[in-house]
Amino acid sequence: MNDRYQTPLAERYASKEMQYIFSPDMKFKTWRRLWIALAETEKELGLDITDEQIAELKAHKDDINYEDAKKREKEVRHDVMSHVYAYGLQCPKAKGIIHLGATSCYVGDNTDIIIMTEGLKLVRKKLVNVINELSKFADKYKAQPTLAFTHFQPAQPTTVGKRATLWLNELVMDLEDLDYVLSTMKLLGCKGTTGTQASFLELFNGDHEKIKQIDKKIAQKMGFEACHPVSGQTYSRKVDTRVLNILAGIAASAHKFSNDIRLLQHLKEIEEPFEKSQIGSSAMAYKRNPMRSERMASLADYVICDALNPAIVSSTQWFERTLDDSANKRLSVPEGFLAVDGILDLYLNVVDGLVVYDKVINRRLMSELPFMATENIMMDAVKAGGDRQELHERIRELSMEAGKRVKQEGLDNNLLELIAADPMFNVTLEELQAKLDPMKYVGRSKEQVEEYLAEVIQPILAASKDELGMTAEINV
Repeated sequence: MNDRYQTPLAERYASKEMQYIFSPDMKFKTWRRLWIALAETEKELGLDITDEQIAELKAHKDDINYEDAKKREKEVRHDVMSHVYAYGLQCPKAKGIIHLGATSCYVGDNTDIIIMTEGLKLVRKKLVNVINELSKFADKYKAQPTLAFTHFQPAQPTTVGKRATLWLNELVMDLEDLDYVLSTMKLLGCKGTTGTQASFLELFNGDHEKIKQIDKKIAQKMGFEACHPVSGQTYSRKVDTRVLNILAGIAASAHKFSNDIRLLQHLKEIEEPFEKSQIGSSAMAYKRNPMRSERMASLADYVICDALNPAIVSSTQWFERTLDDSANKRLSVPEGFLAVDGILDLYLNVVDGLVVYDKVINRRLMSELPFMATENIMMDAVKAGGDRQELHERIRELSMEAGKRVKQEGLDNNLLELIAADPMFNVTLEELQAKLDPMKYVGRSKEQVEEYLAEVIQPILAASKDELGMTAEINV
């Protein structure tokens, strides 16, 4: 197969579990489950369908004769009718009742909903596991002071763990969105050519009460609570838009995390996993490039853009159905899921192996902390009788002088020495240095982490405890 294009999403990024969900086996086995559900429903509502016919359908629900279907499709140019024909070859007694009264969208659209639902469940499982690992990291480093940044300029300190809660909180929002959309997933049901169920009105001799039960029974047999109450021939393609928007939201959160990790790795404060034999650069042997985080960002770009596909498809459908959605759906929906699957595996792998260089973090923080301490120093001088405005102006002047020394001369920050030497402040260098305990400047960072983990994260993890404990290996 090396002479044909192979999608990198399967070869390099997505897990076997997600690849199976969007595999031909999953698709066509689901078609057969739907045909069995339809036959059982029609039998229960009074059509002349026997237990023997249904047993025959069940006996062959998983052994799909692909070659028969492919050969037939070359002749008739219709995938659903080719598989109806192939199933009929295996089930001669049931051949006449397969797909009875249904349109192609009965299997096609219902299967799409089932597959997307299963995909969302796997995404949810991985998302919760990332939240779990990230919460451990946040807890471990909740009291590790670090320089914070606004505009990527040094700002009031935070803690490493508090910063991690910012990443966590975006994932929690994604989980809330995912759970909502997952709770709204409904099957198309069996609505017929234009959604009116006219063919079933004919089959059941105009018995509306029986027809009203069809969708409910099919939904129940396929593990869903309901079908869409109204539709054209297809379910509204807005469903695909909602699903892909969930994936794009997760991608955006992962991208933000990967950006921060890449910047922190540049600062040599935090580093993503780097294996013993891993090569960072073909030219520069010393380099340790943040390959995993870069890959997360790259895949995230793809998913964020991919969300446009179903939005455009949904907005341009005509009346009860057109077929200009089909080719796009075959690409955009599976590949969006496969890409997010790869992103979450990378996210889990990175968080599980993050390396924190606390000495580098502390050195950078202490080089900037004198600037952060000026407000406290000024307030103490005011309490001792100084003029607030005059003190503010003098600290500003001394800060500029110290900053010039750091930036233009490459020397250490001597702001504390300058303040101690100025009689306006009436304070010794020793007294000033005593103020430079980083924990005095991180506010409630540690407490915020503890409260957030206890009040927000732990209930999520407790509710999903049976799904926790995943690890993620990246393919290449």
